[in-house]
Amino acid sequence: MTEKVQYAIQDEYGEDFAWCYGCGRLNEEGHQFRTGWQGEETVTVYEPKPEHTAIPGFVYGGLIASLVDCHGTGSASLALHRKNGFEPGDGEPAPRFVTGSLHVDFKKPTPKGVLLKAIGKVEEIHPKKFKVAVEVFAGDTVCATGEVVAVVMPSTFGK
Repeated sequence: MTEKVQYAIQDEYGEDFAWCYGCGRLNEEGHQFRTGWQGEETVTVYEPKPEHTAIPGFVYGGLIASLVDCHGTGSASLALHRKNGFEPGDGEPAPRFVTGSLHVDFKKPTPKGVLLKAIGKVEEIHPKKFKVAVEVFAGDTVCATGEVVAVVMPSTFGK
């Protein structure tokens, strides 16, 4: 059975902002990454599809970068939501973040047919800006590391 994040922050995003190709729950063509708490760290689990092939037997690096990106912004949203006194599943709208910067280092080729797990550690660096360190595992192997600076979504978005 595939591991799953039960209470994901993406479930709390408003409908106008739940369309991201990586993590939007309303984007049926997208990945629909789900980010939740695992103790004091954040977690997203994802099973790559056959079309996410780079070369036979290995996952396309763009998928890994997308996972790091959306895991980072979702992790920042989780942290601010918790700071505001809420948790996913409470039914309270979650703050939405956008990517200020994204850095990914590919450590080892990512094998196909293995569940991927992104683990994040969140650091607030400004009231509206969070830095998230991310490690992507395929099984027990770290395949990629990354850093996302996530910025609270400007109020001008969606207008």
